[in-house]
Amino acid sequence: MLSPSRLFIERPVATSLLMLAIVLAGMVGFRFLPLSALPQVDYPTIQVQTLYPGASPEVMGNTVTAPLEGQFGQMSGLERMSSSSAAGVSVITLQFGLALSLDVAEQEVQAAINAANSLLPADLPAPPVYAKVNPADAPVLTLAISSDSLPLTEVQNLVNTRLALKVSQVSGVGLVSLSGGQRPAVRIQANTQALASFGIGLDTLRTAISNANANAAKGSFDGPKRAFTINSNDQLVTVEDYKRLIVAYKNNAPVRMTDVATVIQSAENNQLGAWAGLSCAVEPDNHACIDGVELIPAIVMNVQRQPGANVIATVDAIKTQLPVLQAGLPASIRIDLLADRTKGIRASVEHVEMELMLAVLLVVLVIFAFLGSLRATIIASIAVPISLIGAFGLMYLLGYSLNNLSLMALTIATGFVVDDAIVMLENIARYIEKGEPPMRAALKGATQIGFTIISLTVSLIAVLIPLLFMGRDRAFVP
Repeated sequence: MLSPSRLFIERPVATSLLMLAIVLAGMVGFRFLPLSALPQVDYPTIQVQTLYPGASPEVMGNTVTAPLEGQFGQMSGLERMSSSSAAGVSVITLQFGLALSLDVAEQEVQAAINAANSLLPADLPAPPVYAKVNPADAPVLTLAISSDSLPLTEVQNLVNTRLALKVSQVSGVGLVSLSGGQRPAVRIQANTQALASFGIGLDTLRTAISNANANAAKGSFDGPKRAFTINSNDQLVTVEDYKRLIVAYKNNAPVRMTDVATVIQSAENNQLGAWAGLSCAVEPDNHACIDGVELIPAIVMNVQRQPGANVIATVDAIKTQLPVLQAGLPASIRIDLLADRTKGIRASVEHVEMELMLAVLLVVLVIFAFLGSLRATIIASIAVPISLIGAFGLMYLLGYSLNNLSLMALTIATGFVVDDAIVMLENIARYIEKGEPPMRAALKGATQIGFTIISLTVSLIAVLIPLLFMGRDRAFVP
């Protein structure tokens, strides 16, 4: 009779080499398996943000959000769209189907933004920007940047132009956002009494500031053969530039900004702030340190991953770049790690791995206790690890990750392997006890029980077969 095991029993050397190859392939696959808490099933999600300083929520909804939604609604593959309009900002979240790749979705979003440019306000300071990130995802890494000597406005400027820009270029990073509200800006506080004394209104003051910041061509030189455009960037940057600005002319004399307003270097929104709890030494003269923690003003940087990117690999890549980025910043700037999402993931997976190894050890001890044969115990103890290690190589080829669910499945599959091994060993041992030679007993026992074991394994897996026919959008929730 034919037996699935006959070839392997008659060719022990080839079988040993095959087992060795499976182990090596599994070990290589285990090194490259991505590590995550759950299977990586992410919907392609893109968030579009538009800034329009000074606009009310109603204006943002009517002039910015509505035109963009009209264009985005025409995209193919779009499954869900939500928007939020607040004072000066519009945020639209676009969720596409799993069948659409994120790169294709990005191209469609960019094309829709280009088509909507003519419908947006002409004085929009910057076009809409998008990020490949799921806003429901928690940040994978949170950093606090502070300084004892530099003001937070300068710290945020350095973080925004150096640190955040470099971190956003790391593979797997979807969005880098800064919290703390300390973007540097020049604040002009109008003196209404002085304006009234000169007969100048607030609209005149606002118009003077807007005209002085217009970055446009100033004119041109036209010749018989050549024409030149006069380009000059006259945007005001420093406080001194604003102080010297001429607001109007009264009585044949210029009225400068310092005559009707107070100009200071500050933040865009001085009502916002962020504080980081950092460890400190509890000393009698350090009243700010409470229970070993001190709250200090800081710029908080949250890093979110791209949909589909591996959390562990992304965070490791960022941490590798941090020392180099720290060296490019002033020595007075301090970077502290506030939260690392991968710590819980690593600890959870390590715990499940330990439970899996403990399960294999207990299985081997139980086999030895009931069979009472060291040789049979060794066979089972070899079969289980080889099966598990070989599964890692197959998981890598299929694009799976090492997570709590996959490790749980391997733990359950260990029981299948042990059941099959015990049934096979028991049938072979029965013939050996009757006086059959070991080779003949192995062939005879494997022939009788081979297809029975296959049917036993299939029946155990049968309860999971319905899951194989489920779509990814039903098997997992985003």
